[in-house]
Amino acid sequence: MTTTSSLILALESSCDETAASVVRDGRVILSNVIATQHKLHVEYGGVVPEIASRAHIEKILPVIDQAVTKAGVTFDELDAIAVGNRPGLIGSLLIAVSAAKSLAWSLGKPLIGVDHVQAHLYAADLVMDADAQLSEPDYPALGLVVSGGHTCLYHVTSALEMTKLGNTIDDAVGEAYDKAAVILDAGYPGGPMLDKLAQTGDPKGIDPLPISLLDKDSLDFSYSGLKTALLYRVRGNPSGKGKDVTFERSASDLTADEKANLAAAFQQAAIGAVTKKVKRALDQMAEQGKTPKRILVGGGVSANSEIRKQMLALGEQRNMQVCLPPMSVCLDNAAMLAGLAHHRFVAGDFDTLDLPVIATSAM
Repeated sequence: MTTTSSLILALESSCDETAASVVRDGRVILSNVIATQHKLHVEYGGVVPEIASRAHIEKILPVIDQAVTKAGVTFDELDAIAVGNRPGLIGSLLIAVSAAKSLAWSLGKPLIGVDHVQAHLYAADLVMDADAQLSEPDYPALGLVVSGGHTCLYHVTSALEMTKLGNTIDDAVGEAYDKAAVILDAGYPGGPMLDKLAQTGDPKGIDPLPISLLDKDSLDFSYSGLKTALLYRVRGNPSGKGKDVTFERSASDLTADEKANLAAAFQQAAIGAVTKKVKRALDQMAEQGKTPKRILVGGGVSANSEIRKQMLALGEQRNMQVCLPPMSVCLDNAAMLAGLAHHRFVAGDFDTLDLPVIATSAM
């Protein structure tokens, strides 16, 4: 481990979670406070940006106070203030970034902006045990980010350096889960509810749904076809156009078993595509003499039961370490931001108070 120590407070408000965390030395989570907005958005079936921004304004200061208090530190003891400044909803990002700038200026601490997507991959190297014996993370690694906005593969050479190998060409896997949950009327938030429903079903109980793998060498992903196939399987053939389109039936016409089996079939196809692409990436990297030492998985969908099962099984097959984040840092959180910011702190790479908010990731 690096001998440079740090105590970093990070803030997060990129979408619909308001979060703050204090992390020691880039690895040990001393506090991880998250205020979720699920109840505010449930009636809309998705995140409403204006509602999200207003909720962040209400929650950001109490969340910061809780994070510092739970960590057992004072503001003066902090070495730096980190914040997720990209990607995300602009109105949401502005809340945490404004708070972070104010803290950094008033405390005289360095400000470090963090790319949210890059931080998701770092989450797998965080620990909750303050007494844990930590070893230096091994690189190179194959990184997999699976979330509501991203489905990407990366060649990761250090905590701060990675090259994109593959990306979704349409829907991200988490977005596909959310839309599938709406089609099946599985509830909100869609991803966890669909995963729960799928665990009660049998994918073999219905004809399989398609897995889109694109061409034989591609590491890109596609989920629009799977989503459409599920839509037609549940609702039948459409008639009409645009806002006047109608279907033959709806999810309410399904039996409980049919709905569970469809959820299981969707999950098998969605996660099966991820696993196949990870295998393909491992093979291609080996052919290029870049065999990774481990697989890093991050993003909200890393909490999914099937992806955790399949990634761990793949690790056993390949005799390779698979690093999954603790469940508490799978979804949007500030701990992963604080952890990654440690490496920029060590390098003396800080941002100025005109740090911008940016809707897209640099990764």
